[in-house]
Amino acid sequence: MKTAADVFTIIAMLAGIFFFVAGTAGLLRFPDTYTRLHALTKADNLGLGMVVLGLVPQTGHIVIALKLIVVWLLVMLTSSDVSQLIARAARRQEEGR
Repeated sequence: MKTAADVFTIIAMLAGIFFFVAGTAGLLRFPDTYTRLHALTKADNLGLGMVVLGLVPQTGHIVIALKLIVVWLLVMLTSSDVSQLIARAARRQEEGR
């Protein structure tokens, strides 16, 4: 049973790393602020979700697993707010030109 949890953890962590790399590639490659923000927030939220999903079977305690999930939810909430603020600032800067 432990081997199945380890394999699941490895697969989920590799998927999370893939999404983090894809988000970084989008950040470096896309032309404007809005597409960069979209690629980065979507990929990073999904990547962190996969990492948390991979870590949950390794915790051993439900309280620690719930803490990981709460941290992931807080990051999702704050990243959407921050990306909204960055997009708003970019739009104001474009209108000011």
